[in-house]
Amino acid sequence: MESKVNKKYSNRYFGNFGGQFVPEILLPPLIELEEGMEKYLDDDEFKKEYSYLLKNFVGRPSPLYKCPNLSKDLGISLYLKREDLNHTGAHKVNNTLGQCLLAKKMGKNEIIAETGAGQHGVATAAVAASLNMECVVYMGSEDVERQSLNVKRMELFGARVESVSKGTKTLKDAINAALRKWISDQETTHYCIGSVVGPHPFPLLVRYFQGIISFEAKKQFRDITGKELPDYVVACVGGGSNAMGMFHNFVKNDSVKLIGVEAAGEGTVGCYHSLSINEGEKGVLHGAKTYILEDADGQILPSHSLAPGLDYPGVGPEHSYLKDIHRAQYHPINDKDAFDALVTLSRKEGIIPALESAHAIAWVIKNKDKLQGCNVIVCLSGRGDKDMDIVSQKIEEV
Repeated sequence: MESKVNKKYSNRYFGNFGGQFVPEILLPPLIELEEGMEKYLDDDEFKKEYSYLLKNFVGRPSPLYKCPNLSKDLGISLYLKREDLNHTGAHKVNNTLGQCLLAKKMGKNEIIAETGAGQHGVATAAVAASLNMECVVYMGSEDVERQSLNVKRMELFGARVESVSKGTKTLKDAINAALRKWISDQETTHYCIGSVVGPHPFPLLVRYFQGIISFEAKKQFRDITGKELPDYVVACVGGGSNAMGMFHNFVKNDSVKLIGVEAAGEGTVGCYHSLSINEGEKGVLHGAKTYILEDADGQILPSHSLAPGLDYPGVGPEHSYLKDIHRAQYHPINDKDAFDALVTLSRKEGIIPALESAHAIAWVIKNKDKLQGCNVIVCLSGRGDKDMDIVSQKIEEV
């Protein structure tokens, strides 16, 4: 089935990556979503309502904050784009607010979502409550256990959390479960995917809503420093929504180096990791062609990270494209370095980052010698409250 739309949001590919590799039964809701994007995303009324809610529900714009102590210690002008200060504690709400509002305009009354670290689930549940919509969140049983605080928050917002105990019991399998649910209830339900992954038009849709991060950061940097552009923009990458949001409005500025930071897990030979771009192969995962972790038989490999939100065996197709055209670089950071960076930022600046964001901070700390004198913006994609059980356990081990 072909979409009747041939407009702004109809391009299914980023170079050779992306597409719609899905069973035919999933094409109608994808086409309906694409048509909804064409109808509403550039509509003045929709944009006015979304902007109002970004300001008054989410609390945007999020600040661009220069770290006084770490900047001095590292010899770098280190700025944090404070997505951790958004309502619900992460960048995820930028996207969930937009998608849920779009779904309501399209006549849907139920939202389903997947979540790993729980932040996307919390943001979806909060927005669904505010818009008077039903909400079901699928979460791997391993993540349910290690992110129990976020499960309680979702349930308090009125969402039903479905624990997925198949496969790796993490984000990959939560997405599989959500897609199955969407197939069965597509007339009344919208699948609010949490990252720039999945079949077209999801990577475009999520980037559209997360692009507010770099749109704000670019202007804020200019206002604060009087300089046109930073030297580096850095963000952690799992599926890659915070990174794509942080990169998007800098992509055309060739002088700005874009750095994505993947999770190397325990960082030892033979251990699982989440290095989809650095060590993955081109393949199809969740309906899109991208870099994925697979074995010699084409089976998806289990991934691992101390940060649940980076625990995904693939990456958004636009990240794969940016890597292949050498516009962005992607580097690994292991669990230990990420944990150490979390502690460092907490004790030096009084800011507890999410373990996901700590990977980006760790890359800056490890590369301070080559960054001397540079202006560096890191997307602090979320706050670390959700990780306190993991952090407390690690501190005890040390």
